[in-house]
Amino acid sequence: MIKAARRWPRGRDLGILDPGILQRAAITGTAASLASTLALALAGLAETGSPAQPLNATSHWLHGAAAGAVRRADWPHTALGYATHHAATLFWAVLFERWIARRRPLSPASMAAHALALSVFAAAVDYGATPKRFTPGWELVLSKRAMAAAYLALATGLATSGMAVQRARPPVGPGQSPGLKARPG
Repeated sequence: MIKAARRWPRGRDLGILDPGILQRAAITGTAASLASTLALALAGLAETGSPAQPLNATSHWLHGAAAGAVRRADWPHTALGYATHHAATLFWAVLFERWIARRRPLSPASMAAHALALSVFAAAVDYGATPKRFTPGWELVLSKRAMAAAYLALATGLATSGMAVQRARPPVGPGQSPGLKARPG
């Protein structure tokens, strides 16, 4: 643990506002958002015949429960649903990156375990502590099994992109923010 702290110094601790954390969260959150969106589209296709319907349901915070009945892709429902889902996934990615920041470097198994734990926590908060109007809305159109698959895809996106970011991230000196390695040339 002391070796890891020396290899990955953080300098001044800015918490979740640390530029390195925000930069990594933008990458891991986007990957997790894309992975879970794919899982939602596949689940929607299998369970409702519409790949857009689960994302449309996410727009229920603005359009009400009727958003879950919209089967076609459109701007008011699908685009808003995806934007909402992506923003929420970025939020979870910031928490994930903050959580693992001092634990780096992580083995692939440890990264996966951390990502799975965060995904389980996200599901518990999304469906256990969040007012119904602000849940992801997937319960309007998908089975619990399909919803669990979406959260598993979220964990997979966090873990795989977290490992890629970790490999690309160079050791830094004291007082420097640990960002991504700059491309040569």
